[in-house]
Amino acid sequence: MKKIDVYTDGSSLGNPGPGGYGAVMVEGDKIVYELGGYEKATTNNRMELKGVIETLHYLSSLKSFPEVNICADSAYVLGGVNSWVANWERNGWKTANKKPVLNQDLWQELIGLVRGYQGKLSWEKVKGHSGHIYNERADQIATSFSSTGKCDLIK
Repeated sequence: MKKIDVYTDGSSLGNPGPGGYGAVMVEGDKIVYELGGYEKATTNNRMELKGVIETLHYLSSLKSFPEVNICADSAYVLGGVNSWVANWERNGWKTANKKPVLNQDLWQELIGLVRGYQGKLSWEKVKGHSGHIYNERADQIATSFSSTGKCDLIK
Protein backbone atom coordinates (compact mmCIF):
# COMPACT_ATOMS: atom_id res chain seq x y z
CA MET A 1 0.00 0.00 0.00
CA LYS A 2 1.36 3.41 -0.88
CA LYS A 3 1.99 6.24 1.55
CA ILE A 4 0.96 9.80 0.77
CA ASP A 5 2.01 12.96 2.58
CA VAL A 6 -0.61 15.70 2.32
CA TYR A 7 0.19 19.34 3.00
CA THR A 8 -2.84 21.50 3.71
CA ASP A 9 -3.36 25.21 4.26
CA GLY A 10 -6.09 27.80 4.51
CA SER A 11 -6.27 31.51 3.84
CA SER A 12 -8.74 34.33 4.19
CA LEU A 13 -8.55 38.00 3.30
CA GLY A 14 -10.22 39.34 6.41
CA ASN A 15 -11.90 37.36 9.14
CA PRO A 16 -14.49 36.96 7.69
CA GLY A 17 -13.63 37.61 4.09
CA PRO A 18 -13.00 35.73 0.87
CA GLY A 19 -11.06 32.56 1.57
CA GLY A 20 -9.37 29.60 0.01
CA TYR A 21 -7.85 26.29 0.94
CA GLY A 22 -5.19 24.18 -0.68
CA ALA A 23 -3.85 20.66 -0.41
CA VAL A 24 -0.81 19.07 -2.01
CA MET A 25 -0.56 15.27 -2.10
CA VAL A 26 2.95 13.91 -2.37
CA GLU A 27 4.13 10.36 -2.99
CA GLY A 28 7.87 10.03 -2.42
CA ASP A 29 9.13 13.33 -3.74
CA LYS A 30 6.51 13.82 -6.47
CA ILE A 31 3.30 15.85 -6.33
CA VAL A 32 0.58 13.45 -7.44
CA TYR A 33 -2.54 15.57 -6.90
CA GLU A 34 -3.56 19.05 -5.76
CA LEU A 35 -6.89 20.43 -4.74
CA GLY A 36 -8.23 23.75 -3.62
CA GLY A 37 -11.36 25.80 -3.33
CA TYR A 38 -12.91 29.16 -2.59
CA GLU A 39 -15.60 30.58 -0.31
CA LYS A 40 -16.91 34.11 -0.53
CA ALA A 41 -17.23 34.92 3.18
CA THR A 42 -15.28 32.75 5.60
CA THR A 43 -12.47 32.68 8.13
CA ASN A 44 -8.92 31.39 8.07
CA ASN A 45 -9.77 28.63 10.56
CA ARG A 46 -12.69 27.42 8.45
CA MET A 47 -10.42 27.25 5.42
CA GLU A 48 -7.76 25.35 7.38
CA LEU A 49 -10.43 22.77 8.25
CA LYS A 50 -11.80 22.66 4.68
CA GLY A 51 -8.37 21.82 3.31
CA VAL A 52 -8.22 18.68 5.44
CA ILE A 53 -11.91 17.82 4.93
CA GLU A 54 -11.75 18.03 1.14
CA THR A 55 -8.54 16.00 1.15
CA LEU A 56 -10.22 13.21 3.12
CA HIS A 57 -13.28 13.32 0.86
CA TYR A 58 -11.01 12.87 -2.15
CA LEU A 59 -8.91 10.10 -0.59
CA SER A 60 -12.02 8.27 0.63
CA SER A 61 -13.31 8.21 -2.96
CA LEU A 62 -10.33 6.17 -4.17
CA LYS A 63 -10.58 2.41 -4.66
CA SER A 64 -7.65 1.82 -2.31
CA PHE A 65 -7.01 3.61 0.94
CA PRO A 66 -3.42 4.78 1.11
CA GLU A 67 -1.56 5.41 4.33
CA VAL A 68 -1.82 9.17 4.79
CA ASN A 69 0.31 11.58 6.79
CA ILE A 70 -1.45 14.94 7.03
CA CYS A 71 1.04 17.79 7.42
CA ALA A 72 -0.46 21.05 8.62
CA ASP A 73 0.88 24.32 9.96
CA SER A 74 -2.41 25.04 11.75
CA ALA A 75 -2.28 24.63 15.54
CA TYR A 76 -6.08 24.96 15.40
CA VAL A 77 -6.51 21.87 13.21
CA LEU A 78 -3.88 19.78 14.97
CA GLY A 79 -4.97 20.76 18.48
CA GLY A 80 -8.58 20.01 17.64
CA VAL A 81 -8.05 16.64 16.02
CA ASN A 82 -5.46 15.46 18.56
CA SER A 83 -7.12 16.55 21.81
CA TRP A 84 -9.91 19.13 21.89
CA VAL A 85 -12.60 17.21 19.98
CA ALA A 86 -12.85 14.48 22.61
CA ASN A 87 -13.59 17.09 25.28
CA TRP A 88 -16.01 19.00 23.05
CA GLU A 89 -17.99 15.84 22.34
CA ARG A 90 -18.05 14.90 26.01
CA ASN A 91 -19.25 18.43 26.88
CA GLY A 92 -22.03 18.54 24.27
CA TRP A 93 -19.95 20.59 21.82
CA LYS A 94 -19.21 23.28 24.38
CA THR A 95 -15.78 24.67 25.22
CA ALA A 96 -14.30 24.57 28.71
CA ASN A 97 -15.88 28.03 29.15
CA LYS A 98 -19.32 26.53 28.31
CA LYS A 99 -19.49 28.41 25.00
CA PRO A 100 -20.51 26.71 21.75
CA VAL A 101 -17.55 25.36 19.76
CA LEU A 102 -16.81 27.55 16.75
CA ASN A 103 -16.99 25.80 13.38
CA GLN A 104 -18.80 22.84 14.93
CA ASP A 105 -20.26 21.87 11.55
CA LEU A 106 -16.81 21.46 10.03
CA TRP A 107 -15.34 19.77 13.10
CA GLN A 108 -18.12 17.18 13.07
CA GLU A 109 -17.63 16.58 9.35
CA LEU A 110 -13.87 16.24 9.81
CA ILE A 111 -14.16 13.83 12.73
CA GLY A 112 -16.68 11.72 10.81
CA LEU A 113 -14.23 11.48 7.90
CA VAL A 114 -11.30 10.66 10.19
CA ARG A 115 -13.23 7.92 11.96
CA GLY A 116 -14.54 6.51 8.69
CA TYR A 117 -11.24 6.51 6.83
CA GLN A 118 -10.25 2.91 6.15
CA GLY A 119 -6.52 3.54 5.77
CA LYS A 120 -3.96 4.63 8.33
CA LEU A 121 -3.95 8.35 9.19
CA SER A 122 -1.22 10.25 10.99
CA TRP A 123 -0.79 13.95 11.73
CA GLU A 124 2.33 16.08 11.58
CA LYS A 125 3.02 19.70 12.50
CA VAL A 126 5.00 21.66 9.94
CA LYS A 127 6.23 25.19 10.45
CA GLY A 128 4.40 27.60 8.17
CA HIS A 129 6.27 29.98 5.87
CA SER A 130 9.57 28.25 6.58
CA GLY A 131 10.48 27.39 3.00
CA HIS A 132 9.13 23.83 3.00
CA ILE A 133 8.36 23.36 -0.70
CA TYR A 134 5.08 21.42 -0.39
CA ASN A 135 3.73 23.48 2.49
CA GLU A 136 4.57 26.64 0.54
CA ARG A 137 2.70 25.22 -2.46
CA ALA A 138 -0.38 24.51 -0.31
CA ASP A 139 -0.18 28.10 0.94
CA GLN A 140 0.15 29.38 -2.64
CA ILE A 141 -2.98 27.46 -3.68
CA ALA A 142 -4.97 28.69 -0.67
CA THR A 143 -3.84 32.29 -1.16
CA SER A 144 -4.58 32.21 -4.88
CA PHE A 145 -8.10 30.92 -4.28
CA SER A 146 -8.75 33.51 -1.56
CA SER A 147 -7.58 36.40 -3.74
CA THR A 148 -8.76 35.35 -7.23
CA GLY A 149 -11.09 32.39 -6.72
CA LYS A 150 -8.90 30.15 -8.90
CA CYS A 151 -5.55 28.42 -9.22
CA ASP A 152 -3.92 26.05 -11.70
CA LEU A 153 -3.72 22.65 -10.01
CA ILE A 154 -1.92 19.37 -10.69
CA LYS A 155 -4.60 16.70 -11.19
